[in-house]
Amino acid sequence: MNHKKYVGILLVLLTLFFIYNFHIYTDKENYADVVLTQKALRGQHLWYKNNCNSCHQIYGLGGYLGPDLTNIYSFRNQNDAYLKILFNSGIKTMPLFDFNEQEKEELVQFLKEIDQTGHSPNIHSKIEINGWIDINHKKQHHE
Repeated sequence: MNHKKYVGILLVLLTLFFIYNFHIYTDKENYADVVLTQKALRGQHLWYKNNCNSCHQIYGLGGYLGPDLTNIYSFRNQNDAYLKILFNSGIKTMPLFDFNEQEKEELVQFLKEIDQTGHSPNIHSKIEINGWIDINHKKQHHE
């Protein structure tokens, strides 16, 4: 056996592997840019500051005690008042919060803009033959 031949083949395969992975993990073509308004960014800050993600999920990432809130805004027929009541009500195991009106509006704006970025779970996505997932995005229309 010629070890140099096998080492050469291994080096070629490793090089192709690294080139392929570099392309896959740096390609931005298949990702939508999510740009939050300043109001939604303040809502996101409140989301993390109050550790909402320890119980709730966005796109399936987060805790499992509460529901996934990715599409809560459209699920509740865009009812800001309903969501604002939920923030301070402490339903079931949810802690009682004392958000003021501005903070509630910022949280609603955050959930509204997250809702517009996609579906969770995204049952309309298709797995392409090359392994990419063709995601069904919502149209973004921020205030």
